[in-house]
Amino acid sequence: MIDIHSHILPGIDDGAQSIEDSLAMARQAVEQGITTIVATPHHNSKYENSKETILPRVAELNNSLYKAGIPLEVVAGQEVRIYGELIEGLQKGELLTINDGGKYMLVEFSSSSVPMYAEQLLYNVQFEGIVPIIVHPERNQKLISEPDMIYKYVEKGILMQVTAASVVGAFGKKVQKFCMQMLEANLVHFIASDAHNVTTRDSKMKEAYELI
Repeated sequence: MIDIHSHILPGIDDGAQSIEDSLAMARQAVEQGITTIVATPHHNSKYENSKETILPRVAELNNSLYKAGIPLEVVAGQEVRIYGELIEGLQKGELLTINDGGKYMLVEFSSSSVPMYAEQLLYNVQFEGIVPIIVHPERNQKLISEPDMIYKYVEKGILMQVTAASVVGAFGKKVQKFCMQMLEANLVHFIASDAHNVTTRDSKMKEAYELI
């Protein structure tokens, strides 16, 4: 299993705070049946983590995993909070696609709203040859109240990533119900952990997989 959204890199956002935390998250992921994790630290939110800072940290973590004998591969990614100059960020080489492959990029909205410019901006991202993946749409109040927006995004080739913890009810019944409605409507392309630690924001991938 591949987990495309995780805050496993130590000390750069609200995820793992130390290498020990990262290794604990890695061990838990392996127990869940995960073989590859995309490390996706926050960027352009409270945290600034550009491509050039993420790549060497991913290499360091893989080295630590190898030394610890943990059979997990970590590849580079980024959770980019949507902003008006996102295309410029891409062109300057500040933003990371999944595994630096130039194909898929995780894009985050705030928990309450969707910017007016989002549709045009996401089209511009697609015009650059990159497929946007909207992360945790099930936790966005605007999308919950106007689910047709999700359908319209998907119709335009934008992908949706739901969080495993949401599927199993860890964010409450309302979010879980919305997840199930999205799944039944074939509007979910990925389930990912969005893991931040091994306690309060752990993986739950196996649990979600079994429930689905």
